[in-house]
Amino acid sequence: MIDESKVVDVAVIGGGPAGATAATLVADAGYQVRLFEREQFPRFHIGESLMPETYHTFRRLGVLDQLKSSPYQKKLSVQFVNEEGKESQPFYFDDHNPHESSRTWQVVRSDFDRMLLENASRHGVDVRQGTRVLEVLFEGEQAVGVKVQDADGTKEEISARVVIDASGQSSLIAHRLKLREPDPILKKGSIWTYYEGAQRDSGRNEGATLVLSTQGKKGWFWYIPLHDDKVSVGVVSSFEELFQSDRGPPEEIFYQEVERCPAVKKRLESGRRVTGFMTTKDFSYYAKQLAGDGWVLVGDAFGFLDPIYSSGVFLALKSGEMAADAVVAGLQAGDVGGDRLGQWGHEFLQGMERMKRLVYTFYEGVSFGRFVRENPHLSGHLVDLLVGKLFDPHVDEIVEPLEAMRRQVRAESLQNAGS
Repeated sequence: MIDESKVVDVAVIGGGPAGATAATLVADAGYQVRLFEREQFPRFHIGESLMPETYHTFRRLGVLDQLKSSPYQKKLSVQFVNEEGKESQPFYFDDHNPHESSRTWQVVRSDFDRMLLENASRHGVDVRQGTRVLEVLFEGEQAVGVKVQDADGTKEEISARVVIDASGQSSLIAHRLKLREPDPILKKGSIWTYYEGAQRDSGRNEGATLVLSTQGKKGWFWYIPLHDDKVSVGVVSSFEELFQSDRGPPEEIFYQEVERCPAVKKRLESGRRVTGFMTTKDFSYYAKQLAGDGWVLVGDAFGFLDPIYSSGVFLALKSGEMAADAVVAGLQAGDVGGDRLGQWGHEFLQGMERMKRLVYTFYEGVSFGRFVRENPHLSGHLVDLLVGKLFDPHVDEIVEPLEAMRRQVRAESLQNAGS
């Protein structure tokens, strides 16, 4: 006799934003979903700044009212500060689209992720926290379930028609099938911490994400104001530059970089550090394949982009949503092959490529202020990218003008180097 407790329609690995989103939407379609999360929430996670386009997924998940009534700091814009401390005009999201979807939040991920996971449970997902997925089970090339271990050490095998891998950078399936490819250009690392009492802007600028370049444009700081008078602040630079063996421990490196960024140093002077230092390395990567027979990758299990434009949570939510729709369609059709489960892949990859081009543009030294001055008719397109309209082909009108400015900046750099 089959043990029904060990058979589900869909097994989801990981309870972060991508996994919680995918699980919720598949359960909403009437399927039995079991989600396995190795940790007990709340748990710490970086990535606090949201893009406005998350609004639409939040509405579909039914969590908008919770977010609106939350204490999270509202985010209305993003602003760039060059290596000399000169501030760009803020890019206000609602100047281009005066709708509530142009306003978003700076969240505390421990609370935010728990909210999404609890929402999944309310929508009928069988959430198992403190349960580690040891391996994904395959029959030939077909994923057929997962082997898990609970907090007591008990192991069992769960059969599933589809496995959604939202295991983050652990990326069980991508590692097993050797699918991961690092970005050849964006080999970055980061060191970050948290302050209380540091400088905050007021009014419309209070919740703005700041991107502050270091001297020589060798790196940049994020400066994200959270609620309760806290600020998330971190430096991003090339792995080789940031973690040279002779630079000392992370704390020393962080403050060396602060000295190279007078704008962030000034903002931190009134504050006090309230946590230790955390690090991460090799930001950007992707999997060569996002779906196969009986399995699909979402969120960081598929790929991750440099965090400069705060695209991480948005891409996690969007991939979870798009994958869920493909899984539901496959289950309804009785077809859970890779082509069916991955039918959203082309559109999603196009969106990621649009964001990646914008990331490359920043690292090549293009000033968005200068770009807007020289191409005022494209300012709305740039704001559209910054709010997360990555899946709207109209933004491609900005591609060639941005490429032209990248070429111009490279030529100017070579000319200056030779003079």
